[in-house]
Amino acid sequence: MNHQRRTVLKGVGSAAAVGVAVAAGLLKPTVAFAGDRTAFEAKGKDAVMNALKAGGAAESKDITVKAPDIAENGAVVPVEVTSNVAGTDSIAIIAEKNAFPMVGEFHLSNGAQGFIATRIKLANTSQVRAVVKAGGKVYTAAKEVKVTIGGCGG
Repeated sequence: MNHQRRTVLKGVGSAAAVGVAVAAGLLKPTVAFAGDRTAFEAKGKDAVMNALKAGGAAESKDITVKAPDIAENGAVVPVEVTSNVAGTDSIAIIAEKNAFPMVGEFHLSNGAQGFIATRIKLANTSQVRAVVKAGGKVYTAAKEVKVTIGGCGG
């Protein structure tokens, strides 16, 4: 049996289905892109916080940022953010010392659990900060991640 042929046919069928959905207006390709690019283009943590309208964010023990203490490869750093703040609307992740610190903003709806897991790129040792919006208020928590060069602890 030729598995490569089946894989190609599945891919072509999927692409055709997506093309039909886009043509019919059922799927809009711009939905996945950032609506307000201000935070993504901001340089520096304070500029990002201002763009997110999170300048007066309160530190919260109800937010957990899980990341490795030492990242051997700064190009792929796993990060999990859990928000136990009631009514979490969105979670943003900021890598404070990156040239463009804003990593992403995730909007949650319909009472979704406040949990995000992703992989981010860190230029060097930095605070990874989560900004949570819930009930019209803004909360934050951070964790320092040390990025090593070549896996050495220095």
